[in-house]
Amino acid sequence: MRLPRFLLALTASVLPALACAETALVLNSADETVSFVDTVAYKETGRAPACKEPHHLMSTPDDSSVIVACAISNELVFFDPRNGKEQKRLHGISDPYQLGFSPDNKWFVANSLRLDRVDLYTAADFKLVARVPAAKTPSHMAFDKASQFVFITLQDSNEVLAIDLKTQQPLWKLPVGPTPAGIHMTPDDKYLLVGIMGADYVEVIDWRARKTVKRIVTDKAAHNFLARGDGRHVFVSNRTVRGSISLVDMQTLSVVEKYDVPGGPDDMEIRADGKELWATARFARKVQVVDLEQKKLARSIPVGRSPHGVFFLNHAPRQ
Repeated sequence: MRLPRFLLALTASVLPALACAETALVLNSADETVSFVDTVAYKETGRAPACKEPHHLMSTPDDSSVIVACAISNELVFFDPRNGKEQKRLHGISDPYQLGFSPDNKWFVANSLRLDRVDLYTAADFKLVARVPAAKTPSHMAFDKASQFVFITLQDSNEVLAIDLKTQQPLWKLPVGPTPAGIHMTPDDKYLLVGIMGADYVEVIDWRARKTVKRIVTDKAAHNFLARGDGRHVFVSNRTVRGSISLVDMQTLSVVEKYDVPGGPDDMEIRADGKELWATARFARKVQVVDLEQKKLARSIPVGRSPHGVFFLNHAPRQ
């Protein structure tokens, strides 16, 4: 979607006013824009154009940039999370859907959901190294701590795929529940947690033994993960209209809390002090803010259509 020239100029003119460490970036996938949200006033303060068919955003490992993946325009757009300004556009990244950096920062991985493959790049210069077949519909990813493997959920073949980063070759596939989406490695590097969007549980995989060891019932459409930052707990978004977010103890492999979050909760972000959880509501055109001390929804912030990724600098550790 191309915006008129005068709107682009207007957007550029207001961006300097948005420069603030208290700004959240929210990707509106259906509008092809990024919203800027004041995390103190809890309101949208502006928008900027992104690209054609953006699906996910993620920060670089040092939080110096927020990267928007643009599937149809085959590019990555980098935004400065401190002021919302566009930093650069990287062309020639074919059909990026979901993105990830390996823990050792040597690899940049892009899932090409539409093209049924996983592309491996060197993280330093985004140089393409290999394209790995990944049928069907590669979605989310997780890495082991040693950066030896990347694990990919295949939504339409109901499998998890392991890729050896050293050889850039598929290693194995494991059948899982219907429509696997998010995937998360436990802090002890022992288990993979897989959100089973076509059911109501998180599947626990012993990836070294290559077998499922448990199902953690959360709620319908278990979708995505965000570590709480305490090295023990992880949030799971359950993406339905009624919606909820579950808190899973990764040591006991059980649900310890649950919050009602309507509107299709998807991606999440958590404040550094651990007091608030932000979640994009894909169906409600809102960002939902959960008060974790009160254990309930505290605020709803209108943004664009189909909000997906969310990021702010003042976030908890990613573990």
